[in-house]
Amino acid sequence: MDKVEGAKTIIREALVTCTRPCFTCSFQAEDVVVLHLLLRERPDIPVLFLDTGYHFPEVYAYRDALKERLGFYVINLTPSLSKEEQERLYGKLYETDPTRCCQIRKVEPLFQALEGYDAWFTGLRREQSPTRAHLKPVEEAILQSGHRLQKVSPLYDWTLKEVFAYLAVADLPHLPLYDQGYLSIGCAPCTAKPLDPQDARSGRWAGKGKLECGIHLHAKEG
Repeated sequence: MDKVEGAKTIIREALVTCTRPCFTCSFQAEDVVVLHLLLRERPDIPVLFLDTGYHFPEVYAYRDALKERLGFYVINLTPSLSKEEQERLYGKLYETDPTRCCQIRKVEPLFQALEGYDAWFTGLRREQSPTRAHLKPVEEAILQSGHRLQKVSPLYDWTLKEVFAYLAVADLPHLPLYDQGYLSIGCAPCTAKPLDPQDARSGRWAGKGKLECGIHLHAKEG
């Protein structure tokens, strides 16, 4: 079975066992592949976008253009504080305390939203980071509240090359920032072109020893 058929099977089997699925999407290349596959099976699936207020302008423009083309239902999740309010209270947390910044602008809004769902689809891949090396296609996510839901990563074993090959065959555009040399794209202040071309996430939170924003907790081998 090739990778595409494998991903389709993971999606279909997960959808059979849940009643309230959702998909978190940052509109990076792998997310768009999962989105395209999901829409074929569940056209009305809620697509959750973490609108931190710090995204590149290109991300917002691409999100809106893709929504117009594919017709999906997007829910923009926003923090309790606007970025202006946060900076007035705490300064530029993305410089002084990026973990706290991610907690306020990503983790808290997402985990609050996930309380309403029983399956969470993601575009995570093992190749993305050492912290994701043992990612499984289906895991159980347990929120701080104790709420449990399936966490489904259909592209868990895909390479970036395979992701872009799918986009090409499906005639789907990719986020223009990739053409500028970015390989892993988050909030603009914390995203640079990769320091190591072999490590896509080496441009994220560069020099701060940080690999994850806190949204994703992964099972360890064994």
